[in-house]
Amino acid sequence: MGAALSLASALGINALIAAELLPEIEAVMLRKLNEQMEGRRNG
Repeated sequence: MGAALSLASALGINALIAAELLPEIEAVMLRKLNEQMEGRRNG
């Protein structure tokens, strides 16, 4: 989480907003990663 907050700060995003949105962003990233991994396994 520290790295994500540092990245948000570098991009000019408020740390409180980043901390609030991070779980949602992480969930989407994991879903997409899983979809890509399944595609490579089946492709």
